[in-house]
Amino acid sequence: MIIRWLLLTLLCGPLLLWQAKRARKRALYLPEALGRRSGMLGNGEPLRLLICGDSAAAGVGLSQQEQAFCGQLVDLLAERYQVNWQLVAKTGLNSAGLNTLLQQSYSHPNAVYKLDVVVVSIGVNDVTARRSKAEFQKQIRVLLRRLATDFTNPYVLFSAIPPMQHFTALPSPLNYWLGLKAAMLNQALATELSNWPKAQLVYSDLPLTADMFAADGFHPSESGCKTWANIVFDAIERIVKTN
Repeated sequence: MIIRWLLLTLLCGPLLLWQAKRARKRALYLPEALGRRSGMLGNGEPLRLLICGDSAAAGVGLSQQEQAFCGQLVDLLAERYQVNWQLVAKTGLNSAGLNTLLQQSYSHPNAVYKLDVVVVSIGVNDVTARRSKAEFQKQIRVLLRRLATDFTNPYVLFSAIPPMQHFTALPSPLNYWLGLKAAMLNQALATELSNWPKAQLVYSDLPLTADMFAADGFHPSESGCKTWANIVFDAIERIVKTN
């Protein structure tokens, strides 16, 4: 995989650079979804949930949080749990940016924040920035260490970086090149998570279809968020049932 990515970089470097600049120039920039980013919902067993990450987590491409991943996941969980939830997400974040945002959001000295489950959506911006596997893995390690110490060692579910070769906003061969990079960073993510018993990578073999993308061809649509929320919900259910 690394060899294929390097060969494509060497052989098609100028074309890839031109396509990337053109894709940025022609990109449809959409706002983050409006609506609440914290609350409590449901009447079952208590579940303290943090959803954090990038623009996908923030609901870019959708008008309201109820339609986005966070809202749909909380609705699913609220059928069985009393969910005390919070969304901490921002457009443009990479792994280092997420560590900074969490540091800013939870900055009280000597505080211990009580969480049961953390869902993380991060990596696409690390792919586009061509972050190395080693640096990406380092940032994930920093994140996990902080969650284990300041957040009562919750279970942490990382959504796998999506297969970017299927993003409809990206031309070929740029999409294939970014897809290879995404797969490489997923490998680094899986390697790091193998060292953390309470962390896991959540992914799906379901194909990405056109209806799963928002108008920008880059972020998940309401339908895409529904699929994503169901996948993560199933992973949370498996955790709860085995603990």
